[in-house]
Amino acid sequence: MTQLMNLKVKASEIDLKERVVAINRVAKVVKGGRRFSFAAIVVVGDFNGVVGYGLGKAAEVTDAITKAIDDAKKHLIKIPIFKGTVPHENHGKFGGSRVFLKPATPGTGVIAGGGMRSVLEVAGIKNVLAKSHGSSNPHNVVKATFDALVRMREPIAVAQQRGVSLSKVFNG
Repeated sequence: MTQLMNLKVKASEIDLKERVVAINRVAKVVKGGRRFSFAAIVVVGDFNGVVGYGLGKAAEVTDAITKAIDDAKKHLIKIPIFKGTVPHENHGKFGGSRVFLKPATPGTGVIAGGGMRSVLEVAGIKNVLAKSHGSSNPHNVVKATFDALVRMREPIAVAQQRGVSLSKVFNG
């Protein structure tokens, strides 16, 4: 049920900032002991409605982060932002994680925790109320947040679909 406005965006055309959400050290048990490597999840965005996430795995932390950034730049989406907040309430889910996003009045700030906060901030959302239920696994929370953001509908598109004015959409 993704909207047409959630088209892929080219990373080379915009200035992206990255934020590391989580780094996980994993171990492989071999004959001589344990071999450690790192898995990183990173969120990139332009603070103006374009956001993406990526996963990277490598033997070194910096390499894992670099791979995650490259992966995130390949999976960018454009999300609707209306007056610095999300246009409407929405739910997202992935695995055992469930998230809830609700618009907030100016001055509220980003009321969210963990991976959700990183995603919402780099997307450019300045005021939002968010709640995470279920699993707090950063990978699943980030993916559930993206699920909720992809399902957001542009207010102008809703008004055109209903055949009413934009003010009628918000004032009922």
